[in-house]
Amino acid sequence: MAVILSVSGSPSATSRTTRLLRHVDRRLAADGHLVHPLDARALPAAALLAADTSDPAIARAVELFERADGVVIGTPVYKAAYSGLLKALLDLLPQYALRGKTVLPLATGGSTAHVLAVDYALRPVLNAMGAGHVTQGWFVLDRHVGVREDGTTELERETEVLLTPVVDAFSAALAPRAELATTG
Repeated sequence: MAVILSVSGSPSATSRTTRLLRHVDRRLAADGHLVHPLDARALPAAALLAADTSDPAIARAVELFERADGVVIGTPVYKAAYSGLLKALLDLLPQYALRGKTVLPLATGGSTAHVLAVDYALRPVLNAMGAGHVTQGWFVLDRHVGVREDGTTELERETEVLLTPVVDAFSAALAPRAELATTG
């Protein structure tokens, strides 16, 4: 079992990015992983923007990154890149906060014109932060993330089919790292 931090970089309270992440979280938990969700929008804005790691909520977020074997990072695409909120969070972390970690980058957006944001905007930052392995990321169109009558997330059928092997590959990549953490 791996410890996974699932980070939403969306500033929206009704975020499709966060809905997508929580859907992925349920899949990973069903695989036996321990998942900790973190919504960057819930962090105190003044402390986040000042990179005040003495703030209890910010210190807790930094600790969650430290303890995680794997990190799922989700962001809406703004101006062909990841959100400023996610940037503020990543900026306050230590330079190599992702060292040795397996990372799954996910992005949502309104147009397929932004599909490359995962590989050209987000992946380089994750690598620069020392990620041990950045698995294949995935981009999901906003309109493919829906809400059922009971309030649960529903992905468009083809999106679910295409996302499944991406999440499975991330889960499989975590297994050896989690074993090392428990034996090391």
